[in-house]
Amino acid sequence: MTPLDALLELLERVGASRVAAALVTEEELSRWPAEAVRELKAKNVLQRASLAVSVVCPGCEQECVMPVETPLAETGAAASFVSCDKRDDISRVAVSAERLRQWHASAASIADLITGLLGIRSPDADAISSGRWEIGMLKGRKHSSHIVLIADGQLTLCVAGHTVALADVLTLDGDSFKLDKQTLIRFVDKPVAGAGDQESAAQRRERLKKRVQAEKAKGNKAFLKKVSEEESISVSRLKQLLAKPSETKATQRRPAY
Repeated sequence: MTPLDALLELLERVGASRVAAALVTEEELSRWPAEAVRELKAKNVLQRASLAVSVVCPGCEQECVMPVETPLAETGAAASFVSCDKRDDISRVAVSAERLRQWHASAASIADLITGLLGIRSPDADAISSGRWEIGMLKGRKHSSHIVLIADGQLTLCVAGHTVALADVLTLDGDSFKLDKQTLIRFVDKPVAGAGDQESAAQRRERLKKRVQAEKAKGNKAFLKKVSEEESISVSRLKQLLAKPSETKATQRRPAY
């Protein structure tokens, strides 16, 4: 197994789990390339999970999934085991601690990884909805667009009406993640009108409103300038987008004197 194989395996599991976290045991990670495991943990793609409460029993070839029992030990380390009730010739089967230690990866942790690789601002936590994680705003040479990570059986990036499998643009070369940013920028600069995962006017207004409020809360007096630069639009255009539809229409109908 190569580092890229390990990454592809993990992406496949996370995509299949949709909104849930994909679990990987310490025992399984021991068979993955060490440099890949170190990088996955260093970038918080893999995060420590609670001990497993059930395991595949190693007692025979049937590989039954059984609950784990770990009695409290008065002295020394507690020994975990499963109690076999399938065969008469097997009773207790010892379970190593390595089988119980596990890590989890989620679409949220992968979204954070992509945000960092692109060097863009992380979106607000409440911008996340079921099966959908906003990565942030990516600036191209001509346009800007939101990047959204979708977990629906597989992990897919949606940008400017284009969709691409995450596995096609994200790689792990040894102990270094690489993201094909140039391909994403090409998508940004050649948007597909009326297609793909796009932000509605109401969603954009609400997001911009929260972003402006966040800058105000930081004490940034140039909050409008800050947000307009992030969006690659003018301050006047930002004000227009923040205005309620009724206010915008009223301004447009106002006669000039």
